[in-house]
Amino acid sequence: MKREIELLAPGGDLDSIKAAIAAGADAVYCGLINFNARTRAANINFEDLNGILNLAHGNNCKVFLTLNIIIVGSEFPALIKLLNKLVNTKIDGVIIQDLGLFYLLSRYFKNLEIHASTQLNTHNKGQIKFLSKLTASRVNLSRELNIDQIKSLTLVGQQHNILTEVFVHGSYCISFSGICYLSSVHGGRSGNRGRCSQPCRDRYLTTSEGKNFPLNLKDNSAYFDLQKISDAGVASIKIEGRIKKSDYVYTVVNCWRKQLQGFYDQNRVNNDDTDLYKVFNRGFSDAYLTGDIDKNMFIDNPRDNSIKQFSGITEDSANKKLLAKKNQYYEDKAIISTNVRNKIKKLRVEKIPLKLTLSGSCGAPLTICVKTPYTSFVVISETNLTKTGPSENPDQQNRKPTGGPDPMVQDGKKAADGRNNNHKNKTNLNYNVLLKRLSTLNNSEYYIKKMDLKNLEKGLFISFKSLNLIKKRISFTLNGSKKAIAPVELPFLKRQPVLIPRPSLGVLISSRKDLYLCDNSDADIFFQLPSGFENECVDLTNLFLKNKRVVPWFPSVLMGANYDHAVKFLQQVQPGCIVTDNAGIAYEAYKNKIPWIAGPFLNMVNSFGLLCLKEKFNCSGAFISNEISKRQIKKIIPPGNFKLYYSIYHPILLLTSAQCLLHQVIGCEKNKMDEQCIQSCNKSASITNLKDVPLLIKKTKGNYHCIYNNINYLNTDIVHDFSNFFSSFFIDLRNIETDTIIGADKIRIITLFNEFLSGKPDSANKLKQMIHPSTNVQYIKGI
Repeated sequence: MKREIELLAPGGDLDSIKAAIAAGADAVYCGLINFNARTRAANINFEDLNGILNLAHGNNCKVFLTLNIIIVGSEFPALIKLLNKLVNTKIDGVIIQDLGLFYLLSRYFKNLEIHASTQLNTHNKGQIKFLSKLTASRVNLSRELNIDQIKSLTLVGQQHNILTEVFVHGSYCISFSGICYLSSVHGGRSGNRGRCSQPCRDRYLTTSEGKNFPLNLKDNSAYFDLQKISDAGVASIKIEGRIKKSDYVYTVVNCWRKQLQGFYDQNRVNNDDTDLYKVFNRGFSDAYLTGDIDKNMFIDNPRDNSIKQFSGITEDSANKKLLAKKNQYYEDKAIISTNVRNKIKKLRVEKIPLKLTLSGSCGAPLTICVKTPYTSFVVISETNLTKTGPSENPDQQNRKPTGGPDPMVQDGKKAADGRNNNHKNKTNLNYNVLLKRLSTLNNSEYYIKKMDLKNLEKGLFISFKSLNLIKKRISFTLNGSKKAIAPVELPFLKRQPVLIPRPSLGVLISSRKDLYLCDNSDADIFFQLPSGFENECVDLTNLFLKNKRVVPWFPSVLMGANYDHAVKFLQQVQPGCIVTDNAGIAYEAYKNKIPWIAGPFLNMVNSFGLLCLKEKFNCSGAFISNEISKRQIKKIIPPGNFKLYYSIYHPILLLTSAQCLLHQVIGCEKNKMDEQCIQSCNKSASITNLKDVPLLIKKTKGNYHCIYNNINYLNTDIVHDFSNFFSSFFIDLRNIETDTIIGADKIRIITLFNEFLSGKPDSANKLKQMIHPSTNVQYIKGI
């Protein structure tokens, strides 16, 4: 029998969750209104969550909650409050991105299963090991990986108790996830906060290749690749689409359920994907999975192409055949929508009704029979009922009924019998009193629908303590015989007084020609390493062995053999310190006891993330993300003996792509990317949006395609706003040309920044005059 693969479906709203369940999903992932990476989806209220869990679990479907954004300091009280509620639900797991949340879950909420979000851009085995140390049980791998890389990482995951999941259907992103800042910089809507406005789907001025949507990729569909995915050992296949409607979710999940079932039962893959074209799509591609990254992945239309694709003919409003096809298409769509509505209206997520039947007489215990549509059970009080009220003297000794020990009673304690009860602490067992005393059973999952007292003798009393105990026993049983987990208080982090001397200046370069700066300035020099490491490993090793003062800076993306060679470089050079934007290299530095600094693209924005890096990985310091504002930075409390860094001047990287961004803009003689493209290509181009703002495409040797903002970031305000906070400020002097004019050579620029950090009067104005135009809008607005 074939190994079964989980089919994981999106649930952007209640109807979509129901549609996924009705179509046969093994699991759904959904978000609450806050703390998730799809704020444009309707999402769900916490009050609906228990009903969704009951519905899903009743249909053998798991539910994973998305909390997959980076979290700023002011949000942690609300987050802890949410987590305290979540631990007492039957949620099957949480999907997260923020390292501070990893820290809190792994330390204080250990019964919540952790899944690593695609926003963590996991693409090498060091990152798998990094996440394993953070107690992740599953990781969603980067979309850019090919099937051989997926297989290799899945094996590493299995060795470290981590399952892998991959996206098999839905939108492709042009950028590696988690390191796209295009929406954040240009619209104030951060993708790392779930607010991406999808500017990559926007129209731009027509390029020389005649394209109006040069960054727009087709949709992902690995429908015909199921055999390969199964052979790779993947545990879960994931459908993208939390902003899609229920008819889309049902159709796609239903197609994939049939594909899986045919694969299990008949060992074959259906090669007819017609039904997938009947709902929203931009055309389909599996090029990342197969490793065939070519220009056919692009489509010059971001809107729904299903009509055109389904009709199979060109658009022509006068074409009667097309009009007939369109009419037929809309009729079919209406039928699909009606069928889905009919299926999901049978699925209910209301609170579960409770029927309580109470019985008992004087001198006997109180018995409560609890019935739900799914189960029934009986609880019996620890003390007997009496006729004695609060104003009377008790003259009857209660006796404890026989039975096993109560799991809710603390060890070493016995329930008080009638002789020890204070008779003033009793309550009359009439309907209104009972309804009030048992009202806490009316929670987000259950409600008391009926309470039957016909077998309960009138005029009886019971102690408050006994009634509270019986209420706890009912809650305990309804919760699957699990104790309610006590709430966790937000850990208090004390700001420690730190006296930092004048912060140092760090300078980032990427050209060997700039190594002269080591001898001509007292700044710390950092060298940006390439993503295409494989062919340069030997030369780079020799460079750093000869230039011990230069600090290696590892990039965000290191895939396949390039990661292996980067690790080899690290082991051979044994540098005194590194900066890394890649968690896989961070893990290797930690294992090899090499001091390391977390780079700006690890998206550090809160105190608990810094604590995570220090306590879990012996990190010595971290860059604070340039996405957050002055107000948000002020919430950060660093751990003791931990240095903070900030980049005050740099070209603004908007996105990094595994795809060739030149195909649609200036063209390329190659139709398909290969390894030589990464190693050798060195070209530039630009596209301009409809607001007449250019975006600069840069492809440098050994690196992926990048898009930069047209003007650079310069933030002199932060130096005055945060005295005794940052250990070092950085400037990026790599040779990345933008529309920002730099009116001096690199030695002079370094001198000016040093003068500024030393407090020389008017130095900030001189910098702004020397480097213009510039922006620091993110420091003002934040995320």
